Order: sequence, then C-alpha cells, then structure tokens
Amino acid sequence: MAINKWKHAPITREYEARVKKLLKGELKRQGITYGQLAERLVAIGVDETARNLTNKISRGGFTAAFLLQCLIAIGSRGIQLDDPAHHRSSQND
Repeated sequence: MAINKWKHAPITREYEARVKKLLKGELKRQGITYGQLAERLVAIGVDETARNLTNKISRGGFTAAFLLQCLIAIGSRGIQLDDPAHHRSSQND
C-alpha cells in the first residue's frame, strides 16, 4: 500500500488549519452550533452527529466534499480566502 507523504507534510498541516478556521468562522458568522449544523446536514442527506462534527472539524483534515456540504447546509453564499503568500509572511513577522 502506498504511503501518502503529503498527508503529514507541514504545508498540508498549514492548509488543514486554514480550512478548519474557515469553517469555524462561517459557523460563527451565521450563529450556527454544531448541533444545528448536524440537523442541517441531515436535511440534505448527510448523517453526522454534533459530536462527530466537533471531532472532525477540530482535526481539520476533512474532505473538500465535507466542507462543501457544510457550507451549503450553513447557507454560505461565498467564502473569502486569504492570500497564502500573505498568510505565511505575516506568520514570520
């Protein structure tokens, strides 16, 4: 079985942290709890509990499909992505 070297690479961890922050930020902006998100996901056919969501989102290593399902369930119309080059340079300041 092939080993995914990229999975544990520092750059991968950086992007996992960014996507976790993005999703948590969207939930906060919309005033939606994990329990409410679980209910909204069930309504679109995605079976997740609040506890599963807490664990999955805290890890940050979820799929793009899961992120999209959450954004749709939340009712997000768009997301603002920061410039990764700016993100890295601001961390070094």
